[in-house]
Amino acid sequence: MRKWFSLLSVRQRLWLILSVLIITFIFSIVVVMNSSKKEMASETFSMDMSIQEIAPKFGVTGKALARELNLDLDAPKTKPLRELGIKKGTLKHAVEHLLSHKDSTLKYYIFAALVFWGIIFLVKLGRPEKSDVKNRRDWYPRTPYILSLFLSVIMAGFFLGKSPNPMEGLVKVFKSMIGLYPDPMAKVVAFGFFIILAVIGNKMICGWACPFGALQELIYSLPILRRIKQKKLPFILTNTIRAGLFLTMVLFLFGIIGGRKGFVIYHYINPFNLFNLDLESVSILLTVIIVLGGSFIIYRPFCQFICPFGLVSWVAEQFSIFRIRIDKDKCTQCGACIKACPLEAAKGIVEGKKMPADCFSCARCLNVCPVDAIKYSSKFEKGITK
Repeated sequence: MRKWFSLLSVRQRLWLILSVLIITFIFSIVVVMNSSKKEMASETFSMDMSIQEIAPKFGVTGKALARELNLDLDAPKTKPLRELGIKKGTLKHAVEHLLSHKDSTLKYYIFAALVFWGIIFLVKLGRPEKSDVKNRRDWYPRTPYILSLFLSVIMAGFFLGKSPNPMEGLVKVFKSMIGLYPDPMAKVVAFGFFIILAVIGNKMICGWACPFGALQELIYSLPILRRIKQKKLPFILTNTIRAGLFLTMVLFLFGIIGGRKGFVIYHYINPFNLFNLDLESVSILLTVIIVLGGSFIIYRPFCQFICPFGLVSWVAEQFSIFRIRIDKDKCTQCGACIKACPLEAAKGIVEGKKMPADCFSCARCLNVCPVDAIKYSSKFEKGITK
């Protein structure tokens, strides 16, 4: 880290100082605004109230509240809950669950700030200007990346809670399609925000800003069980499972399977509940334990096997502005970057596949090439053949 800093040019040091000041300013504003924000006044919901009276207080439709109460989506919305056979415990659980999904709009600033920092580091700072390739081992030090991951877990995770997050951003769009939210366009805009961040930098929202992705990355980065970590899962296997789960979710949600609209598989395996310290079901608890335990030997297992946004952002990667690029004229096919990559992404890029495996912009490959054939840059930059 010290050697890397000493190699930075004056211009790069100015970039570093300016970036840190901007990030610090944004995070400080978020902390101040969050501490002064008025909490939602606690209300008492009686069994004599109807779905129509309660739902607007949570920003959801009557159908969404009916689903939370384990009723059909078409259940009467004007009848008192007592007449619908709802028990106090069921209502209490539904209220707690809906409150946990209240978005903290401040998180959007945190996500944007972390992606901004990631882009600046990978494009402007990680590789010291005019530094000889013999110093490549000092390029892209891990410390700035690790600090970003910690900030994500602390700020975008435990400090601001589970919502919003990239996974929910996508799922809520589909839930809006069956009438579970009163303003579908708001959910589309939120999802669009995450996709834009994924397109600006190759899956940067997943690799640098998503709190649960960051937590998995931190665990995997621990210097233990290295021999086991060298074994990579076939992308065709992980992506097939991830795509299959997403398709199954859609079929259940629209009632094509099960015959009852509104059932969302991801609700029962949503690890983001961890950031609210609310592991409301055994399935969620097991998901968190299995995923975090698996992260010691498998790179981002939730992202690879389950996350629906991971699947969609994999497609969005193909349009990313900033990404890993390999100069085919220099590349000797030595395999150094392929070995350094925790997934099959580098292998696919070297082989010229049109849609290689997920790349989380982790920078592991950027300082191992002995002939300086790999770089993180804009796809519009000239002088690189691929």
